[in-house]
Amino acid sequence: MPELPDVQVYLEALDRRVVGQRLERIKLSSPFVLRSVDPPPDAVFGKTVLGVRRIGKRIVLAFDGAFFLVLHLMIAGRLRWRDPGGKPGVGAKIVLATFEFPSGFLLFTEAGSKKRASLTVVRGEDALKALDPGGIEPLEASTAQFQAALARENHTLKRALTDPRLFSGIGNAYSDEILHAAKLSPMKLTKSLNEEESGRLHQATRETLTRWTQWLRDETGDGFPEKVTAFHDRMAVHGRYKLPCPVCGSPVQRIVYAENEANYCARCQTGGRLLADRSLSRLLKDDWPKSIDDL
Repeated sequence: MPELPDVQVYLEALDRRVVGQRLERIKLSSPFVLRSVDPPPDAVFGKTVLGVRRIGKRIVLAFDGAFFLVLHLMIAGRLRWRDPGGKPGVGAKIVLATFEFPSGFLLFTEAGSKKRASLTVVRGEDALKALDPGGIEPLEASTAQFQAALARENHTLKRALTDPRLFSGIGNAYSDEILHAAKLSPMKLTKSLNEEESGRLHQATRETLTRWTQWLRDETGDGFPEKVTAFHDRMAVHGRYKLPCPVCGSPVQRIVYAENEANYCARCQTGGRLLADRSLSRLLKDDWPKSIDDL
């Protein structure tokens, strides 16, 4: 799922292409993508894009008349840009909607069959605010605000960082990278953090998100981000199970749960202790290794 750095680079690319442009029409290719009825999509036909912004992991296009188009990419949704006369470059089956501007075409696509990506049309700031889960902006929050958000509920750090009610724009990938940079276990409880640890986590959050935003920005240049993915060779632990940690060389570990997994370095983050995997540790029981040195 595109997270804060990915969405920020999308916004910058959109700003260069559609702000100040008139939306001529929207072609809906999938009936499932539209999640609102009133106002209808054609309410923004002929309207001018005044700006773009982010709400959590959602992309917002603001139009004159106080109309907003809200795109939620979810896991497999992506945006692609095609200049006038250019070839689509994607299969028609994955295109959910096409936004037609004088400057080109914005394609809203989604791979797979789950169809979770969505388009919502709202009018007015209050209606837009209702779509905001309420998490603080991690790059704008002070250390005190960050610590207060962590202390609201007693969850694991992994769950807290990815909770949109607490923090805006952080998901599975960058939470792994943040926790590795902070040298903290993904399973450590928020209310067990001391002041030094929570301060370290705040600093790691800011530095990780800022660094990745700049890397993605440099990679995209003046183009449009076409290869948005949760897996990058530069990542320290996310998606790197069994590969060496770039800091200590120990194999990266994982915990699998539901449709997600947490990746971590046992030596850097848990003092060498292996975290119990809900499926494998129960299956292996006494044979489950307790330490990275037992592997």
